Amino acid sequence: MSLRRSARNTSTKTPDTPEASIPNDISQSKAKVGPKAATGIKKRKTRASNPSTTAAAADDIMEASLRGAMDMTESKPDFVIPELPTTPIPKRRKAANATTPLAPPPFTPTPSSVGLIAIPSSGGKDEKPRPTEPHLTNATLATPGGSRVVAYSSSPIKAAASLEDSVPSASPSKRKAKDVVPPDMGVQKLPTSTTETLLQDACAHLLNADPKLKGLVEKHHCKTFSPEGLSEVVDPFTSLSSGIIGQQVSGQAAASIRAKFTALFPDTHPSFPSPAQVIEKDLPTLRTAGLSQRKAEYISGLAEKFVSGEFTAQMLISAPDDELIEKLVAVRGLGRWSVEMFACFGLKRMDVFSTGDLGVQRGMATYMGRDVSKLKAKGGKWKYMTEKEMLDIAAKFSPYR
Repeated sequence: MSLRRSARNTSTKTPDTPEASIPNDISQSKAKVGPKAATGIKKRKTRASNPSTTAAAADDIMEASLRGAMDMTESKPDFVIPELPTTPIPKRRKAANATTPLAPPPFTPTPSSVGLIAIPSSGGKDEKPRPTEPHLTNATLATPGGSRVVAYSSSPIKAAASLEDSVPSASPSKRKAKDVVPPDMGVQKLPTSTTETLLQDACAHLLNADPKLKGLVEKHHCKTFSPEGLSEVVDPFTSLSSGIIGQQVSGQAAASIRAKFTALFPDTHPSFPSPAQVIEKDLPTLRTAGLSQRKAEYISGLAEKFVSGEFTAQMLISAPDDELIEKLVAVRGLGRWSVEMFACFGLKRMDVFSTGDLGVQRGMATYMGRDVSKLKAKGGKWKYMTEKEMLDIAAKFSPYR
């Protein structure tokens, strides 16, 4: 017991004495001390040394915090009120409030086949003024035999006025029903204009239907239906065959194929061959000009219809618009769009409204004030509006659509 007290007193008085200087007997007795005793000794060491160390550390921490607060106060700039955030104006609102004019619609290139269809025949011009009517063919058509056919003078179908003169004079009650030709049997409509005034009448009708078209009409002169355009002589077989050649190829490629095709017929080159000349060539020979198998078949089949008399210049002159399109669409290789382009640019018919043409669709959408830069998500063939909408809107412009 005395040894334990002496060891406790020694460790309390001389805490810094190294363990090596303690006598062997004391160190051995210290090793015998239990865990509780050792722990108690360490706690007494801590209690003895903590007050001064803790106080000094607390003073250092307080001084450092005060110094940091003073530095932050000195370096912190004056408080500035931030600007209020502004909400950006939507793009559509900007376009509506802008004073600049609307951007023009995207350019729609004209397909190469339209240019080939509109190529006039090499047989000269018919500059003599003649009667015209919007629903009939206003172009002068050339026949394979070299003659020309126009409406109201060379058509084999009699007009209504001449028909009345040919009926024997008799009282209306005694006149037989078979002597009266109903209107749907080919009686032509009476002419409403001449080749000199057709375009003027059409422009006047359009401006009467919508005066805001005045700027557009004055800026863009329509050569197709001008007196100069109506004087051109058109060969129907040449125009339709050239349209088939230009399908789904560029304008340069179509012109090259057409030149090679006409070179197959030295007797008429560079003019286009007649239907009789075309059917004399077999399909492999026609394909040497650069035509595909299908196009060679289409042109050969079209030539057979002209040779057989199924298609004649007289029929193309006087057939109503719907009947004309129905007959031509039945020919292999001629779709509705190709037939409508032929009726408008070849036959010079005024009331042809091609709803499937992309340029017509864009023009109609622009006319209605719609954004043509955005296509309908699921429009299919009708990219901007439905076909019914287009027909309803264009009805007021008939018969000069």
